[in-house]
Amino acid sequence: MTKDEKYSALMPRIQGLIGSGDTIADMANVAAALHGEFGFWWTGFYRVMDGELVLGPFQGPVACTRIAYGRGVCGTAWQRGETVVVPDVEQFPGHIACSSESRSEIVVPVWSRGSVVAVLDIDSREPATFDDTDRHWLELLCANLAENTF
Repeated sequence: MTKDEKYSALMPRIQGLIGSGDTIADMANVAAALHGEFGFWWTGFYRVMDGELVLGPFQGPVACTRIAYGRGVCGTAWQRGETVVVPDVEQFPGHIACSSESRSEIVVPVWSRGSVVAVLDIDSREPATFDDTDRHWLELLCANLAENTF
């Protein structure tokens, strides 16, 4: 099954997991579904709280708990308000190494009422894991999550 086919099959399942009325529960189920389907190294959310990103629901090893605006890949995606795809994290200026096993990363902002309210962060232990297919589907997923959860 291609990556595109996996995302296509997963989206209706994720749609059924969101809209519970509890943002944390929805984020937890989305992270678990993505992590289980693709076997990423780390899959989770950081929520915008009091001017910084705070660790939210995730799957994978322990993670950084707070990230400043504009810092690392997550803080940069928040600052830019756009998805950031990093084929090699060692080449990203200011990368925050929560795990030395992370080699590539994608971070997708979650928008609600004109502001970024969270970011979806996914790390892989392989370089160049993420591409425009991931960007497309994960942006759709985050838009759906925002519409039904925030």
